[in-house]
Amino acid sequence: MQSSGKIVVASQHYPPDTSTTASIMAEIACRLAQDHDVVVLSGSPGALPASQTGPGKPRVVMVRNRMAGKAALLRRGLSELLFAGRTFLALIRQLRRGDVVLTVTAPFMLPYAVAAAARLKGARSALIMHDLFPDVLVMAGLLKPGSFVTRTMRAANSLMFRALNAVITIGRDAERPLLSYSGMRRNKIRFIPNWATLVPGPRPLTRDNPFRKALAARFIVGLSGNLGFTHDPEIVFEAARLLKDETDIHFLLSGWGIGFERLKQLQTEAGLPNVSFVARVADLELEAFLASANLWIIPYRKDVAGVSVPSRFYNLLAVGRPVVLVSEPEAEAALTVAESGLGWVVTPGRADQLAEAIRAACRSDDDAMTERAVKAAARFDRTVAMNAYAGLIEELLHNPDLAEQR
Repeated sequence: MQSSGKIVVASQHYPPDTSTTASIMAEIACRLAQDHDVVVLSGSPGALPASQTGPGKPRVVMVRNRMAGKAALLRRGLSELLFAGRTFLALIRQLRRGDVVLTVTAPFMLPYAVAAAARLKGARSALIMHDLFPDVLVMAGLLKPGSFVTRTMRAANSLMFRALNAVITIGRDAERPLLSYSGMRRNKIRFIPNWATLVPGPRPLTRDNPFRKALAARFIVGLSGNLGFTHDPEIVFEAARLLKDETDIHFLLSGWGIGFERLKQLQTEAGLPNVSFVARVADLELEAFLASANLWIIPYRKDVAGVSVPSRFYNLLAVGRPVVLVSEPEAEAALTVAESGLGWVVTPGRADQLAEAIRAACRSDDDAMTERAVKAAARFDRTVAMNAYAGLIEELLHNPDLAEQR
């Protein structure tokens, strides 16, 4: 039985876009559509896949959008500003008093438009915080901590957090930086971690794996996914350089983003014999690719805690592989690694520590770590997360002042 208020999901990334954010927002929208009238404001043109259409699915409304490349910062910023403005106008048309609008921090200007439109229309609003801005930009070295732009963004954040009814975090480490804003209170924060998209279960290491069979080394170190401004490609390459004479160890790299362009540039210049690249892996090949490596690296820059959580982390655990995480120990993924014994945590910027962790992993024969990884992945379950989102939406629909009472 559907309630009277509707749900509006505002996201630049939505199928047919194949990004992680698009997949997450589609999962949430489809789950909410089981109980409510759901409208999606999407910035991703193209035909929806069959699984996203039909009775009981969200109604998708396109918002005109032009995505610039991630390296074209000025054009990208202007495009995202235009998309946020167009989404604001679409929300003014769509929202009614008592509705709930859900959005995400991609692009980072979108939540400001959503919070403002919801406040004007008497609707309730919730934000899924994948990345905290301007902290991400400061971490990446694109903004100075005390710059005018940084201070302006933080002031805008205080107003936005005051207007929002709920902020969903995907990492426990996000609470501390969030509470540094005057507009934020602990009772608005809900922790709902992301989930593994692969079924948790140990995948054996086999020589006939299509990504592994061309490599002679016994121990394969993998790196996969988007490498954005928050990641450090240099530490991975420098660790490979330190290990280039250890023929048992080989680096297998596949992904996209500005960080991967940097890795390819470094390899062109150095030509390390222990580094191989493969093209971006399609979703249908992801399981085989993740099963091809003995160990996976997630390389963050310093000050990642509370700023970003790697969604790829859960699928690495799902296939039963240990990880080396480059980050501060208080970051969400690092906490999970340490609490469950899933691998190694390395200090950002310390390629020597990363190389030594890889050596330790190569010497290790800990089958129990595989079992622990799979068990940990099972805790990050899609159904549990979807029910948590559904429960939060019900609270906002039927008791909008609940956040004030908690």
